[in-house]
Amino acid sequence: MDAAGVDRTLLIPFPVVEDYRREHDEIGAALRSHPDRFAGAACLDPFVPESMFREEVRRCREAHGFRALKFQPQYQGLNPLSGRSDFLFETALENEMVLVCHTGAGVPFALPSLFIHPARRFPGLRIVLGHAGGGLYVLEAIVAASVCPNIYIELSTLMPHAMLEILGHVGADRLMAGSDLPESLETEIGKILGLPIPDRSKQEILWETAAALFGE
Repeated sequence: MDAAGVDRTLLIPFPVVEDYRREHDEIGAALRSHPDRFAGAACLDPFVPESMFREEVRRCREAHGFRALKFQPQYQGLNPLSGRSDFLFETALENEMVLVCHTGAGVPFALPSLFIHPARRFPGLRIVLGHAGGGLYVLEAIVAASVCPNIYIELSTLMPHAMLEILGHVGADRLMAGSDLPESLETEIGKILGLPIPDRSKQEILWETAAALFGE
């Protein structure tokens, strides 16, 4: 959240849509209307032909300035440890995008630990673990971020005590707030504001980490 109290929102299409290209264009229109408020993320079926996948992500970057690529393993059953998934990490890296990965619901492919290996294989790629394993696997998210400096953690859906557990091992400069569902925004922000941590750490979580990742 910036000094004016406005959050820069990452816009991501739902992972199961009839026409992902149309959804990406709709997000692109929102970015042009509010370039100071939004950053865009591409999300599409990883089982389309690889050339189509790479082309669409490149189009999102070149035509709309998208900053991220979203992977939803509970809908997109791609094994992060398989060589078959290399194109996903390569495409994000080639387009200078952050890879945002849902973790938690959708195991086994949504386990936070599965992103340690690709994070090490692609050290120039920044990976965000969405929901930090969804609470159930929060300790895995801590381990992953502790051993991989290019792994970041997004905190939505967690209970406050789980956030404090993460902060005991991972700096606030690699943690960020998220709304999950739009209607949860007030609750998610409120949980962070209520944490017994320095205001500086809250500022990093609420604004600076995401601004550094998506605001370039």
